[in-house]
Amino acid sequence: MIESTRENILAELEGIRDAGTRKSEFSITSAQGTSILIDGKAFINFCSNNYLGLSNHPEIVAAAKQSLDEHGYGLSSVRFICGTQDIHLQLERELSQFLQQEATILFPSCFDANGGIFEVLMKEEDAIISDELNHASIIDGIRLSKAKRFRYRNRDISDLEDQLIAAQGCRRILIVTDGVFSMDGYIAPLAEICDLAEKYGAMVMVDDSHAVGFLGKNGSGTPELCGVQGRVDILSGTLGKALGGASGGYISAHQEIVDLLRQRARPYLFSNSVPPTVVSGSLKALELIRAGSMMRQQLQLNAQLFRDLMVAEGFTLLAGEHPIIPVMFASETDATNCAQELHDRGIHAVAFSYPVVPLGKARIRIQISAQHTESDIRKCVTAFSATRH
Repeated sequence: MIESTRENILAELEGIRDAGTRKSEFSITSAQGTSILIDGKAFINFCSNNYLGLSNHPEIVAAAKQSLDEHGYGLSSVRFICGTQDIHLQLERELSQFLQQEATILFPSCFDANGGIFEVLMKEEDAIISDELNHASIIDGIRLSKAKRFRYRNRDISDLEDQLIAAQGCRRILIVTDGVFSMDGYIAPLAEICDLAEKYGAMVMVDDSHAVGFLGKNGSGTPELCGVQGRVDILSGTLGKALGGASGGYISAHQEIVDLLRQRARPYLFSNSVPPTVVSGSLKALELIRAGSMMRQQLQLNAQLFRDLMVAEGFTLLAGEHPIIPVMFASETDATNCAQELHDRGIHAVAFSYPVVPLGKARIRIQISAQHTESDIRKCVTAFSATRH
């Protein structure tokens, strides 16, 4: 490497460290779960997207093992050459049925799904209207499109209408929003968004990664929760959170949109197929979710218990009904110090500060799982309380 380039990179890394935004990775020496080992030490885990506790479910693990014998380790190919197995088609069908959409296409990740759709669907004569707090994958995907770009304030229906008026005259208009905003746990007002979309002739896309599997009566996500199933044109989501926690993503949409993505979406056309073990595990996860609501109900009970106990202890939480529960702090330093003290007490939770969240909005984002016990939750609250003394 040229020495000046090395020095520039080192200076950038030093700037990240000095700004207090350097990210560290923990070496987990166990399977994912509510109890984990980090470098051999036991922790109760409160910062995983393992909402239903399925990441190490014995039936999912067994399905993945069986898939190794029946479908092998990998496809060594993209889908349209020789990378499509019967189980890929089965998972796409079952996701479509579960989400009440016409068709589904699998991607290596939801990041790839969001990275592939806008360039294909939206051209120079079109307009994309995006919530300001949408996920980075949506932001990056929109950048790949030559469509006109509009942005509206987070969940602000009045501002969204202003942007829709400004976009009139474009061939296609697409409103895109997260179903759940991951830093806050806030749920998008999908009914109002769909009403405006119909008023102004726009399509609606929802990234439902933090909702599918556990929100809504049957767990199919925010469109079900908000009563707008059938009114959302495009859903993107992940297999890497509630649906088993491995990897992989998807777009579920009208048949014509999915057909076009199979012909034009670059992350789909130029990436290896989702591994058979992940597909089989995801199929089993869907089966478990459809079998009953006990996991979803327990998740709601656990989240409410944590909220109630923390409020009783005087902590400030962002209001909501989601198992993402941000605990707010007056300063970035307070959040970071609290996270370290929690770690010292055997609670694994991570502090978020600027620029990941707005300046002055530092927090520890607690993520509740259906597999947390009442004892786990009470130990977490006790550890938070102890950091004040």
